[in-house]
Amino acid sequence: MNIHQKNIIVYILLVILPFLLGTGYFYHDLLKKDTQIRKEKAEWIGTIHQQSWDEFITQTDTSLDIVSLSAKINSGFPQKNEPLLRDIQQRDSRYGGLYLLDSAGIKLVGSNFLPDSSLLANKDYIKELIQTKDTVISNHPEYISNHQEIIGLASPVLDNKGELSAILVAYLRIGYLKNIMKLVTPDAKLYIANADQEPILKINIDKDSKLTGTDWLVKPINRLPWTIHVQLPAPDYSTIIKTLIKNLILLLIISHVFYLLIKYVLLKRQAEKERLQYEAQKLELVGTLAASTAHEIRNPLTGIKGLLQLLGEKYKDANDQYYFQVIDTELQRINEIASEFLILGKPTAQNREIIDMSAIVSELQPLIISEGNSYSSVCSWEVPSEPIRIEGIKDQIKQVLLNLSKNSFESMKSGGTLTIRLYKTEKEAKLEIADTGEGIQKKDLEKIFHPFYTSKDTGTGLGLVICKRIIESMGGNISIESTLSVGTTVFISLPLLC
Repeated sequence: MNIHQKNIIVYILLVILPFLLGTGYFYHDLLKKDTQIRKEKAEWIGTIHQQSWDEFITQTDTSLDIVSLSAKINSGFPQKNEPLLRDIQQRDSRYGGLYLLDSAGIKLVGSNFLPDSSLLANKDYIKELIQTKDTVISNHPEYISNHQEIIGLASPVLDNKGELSAILVAYLRIGYLKNIMKLVTPDAKLYIANADQEPILKINIDKDSKLTGTDWLVKPINRLPWTIHVQLPAPDYSTIIKTLIKNLILLLIISHVFYLLIKYVLLKRQAEKERLQYEAQKLELVGTLAASTAHEIRNPLTGIKGLLQLLGEKYKDANDQYYFQVIDTELQRINEIASEFLILGKPTAQNREIIDMSAIVSELQPLIISEGNSYSSVCSWEVPSEPIRIEGIKDQIKQVLLNLSKNSFESMKSGGTLTIRLYKTEKEAKLEIADTGEGIQKKDLEKIFHPFYTSKDTGTGLGLVICKRIIESMGGNISIESTLSVGTTVFISLPLLC
């Protein structure tokens, strides 16, 4: 999978997928909130009309109570109630008619003419009142002579013994009720249903509208066996879409910022990976070149050393011997550099063995102390008496320890303390080499393991590279921490022998 394909996958996961999921989530959430708002509005409309109807029935009862009182007073002369009935109807436009009936439901007097008054006795709500002696409202609308649609309300007139003496009937104009309801909520769609859930009056509802379902809220009328059905307002899709777009834009911004951050991290990791690969390739190339060069250097060195020995035997003069000794010393230095090249090229050339780190450090103590004395430095040791066994190459471990110790002494030009600490954890052997020297600058810490980098005038820049190569070839780790004018500590960890 190439980088372009990886970028597409990351973009899909961090931008496209969250955008699609966010679209669904936000849209569902906005619809849910909009539904809740519409329900609250419908609830408010239903409550308003519920209270309006309760007040309307209370006012109607009050009017009928006045007529009932008059009917009791004029029980022997029902015609005397007619002016009162007419006056109430003229004053209150809710009434399409007011009538006083006898206990059998036959009309006695009324506010206006009733063509067939005998029909009242056959009305279901009149019959129900005669049986229950309680106020009853008709279950269905009716039409009177002037084509007005009305609802009949019957109220009993009881004598002192509680017996039914007369019946009051009020025709309530549906048109008046509709106007009152429209005045309160002009745009609301609602209807009043009777006890059989049949619509009695409709407000702003088309003939073909569906009157059931989840879009309707139902509120009972407290003083009547009727219910108010309020249709929820239509969803506000314009506001929903606008809010959805705002949320999605914000989501896109956040997801793209997150994508750029992840992209930056991935690019940084990729750059680090490529850098490490480049360093490994460079080190491998340097190692191969160094090994081949070392072999080529050692071949003529062998001949030169042989000829030098012959010349030394031939020329015994003191001055000549001094020159031969200097030449031999420099040849030895060349040979040591060639040996370092060989280790750099093949750090695992020798067979591994089980070695005791405690024993190795103890063996090197005299050499390190002697080296420290030449630099006016003292040594401090923290080495356990029990064995700490690892698998590696003894000579190479010694080389690492001597090399690092020498570096520490060289950094303490005015003397100091070298501390060597050896201990083990559950899975690793730990070796720490700390000095109190001049320290290493932070910018140089990143370069100290690079081939041929050195801060010494006579250094090759391969010492720490070789140390790292040796430690890593044994499955270990090496790192350095340093503070200017405080000192440097080298941390080495090697896997314990299981």
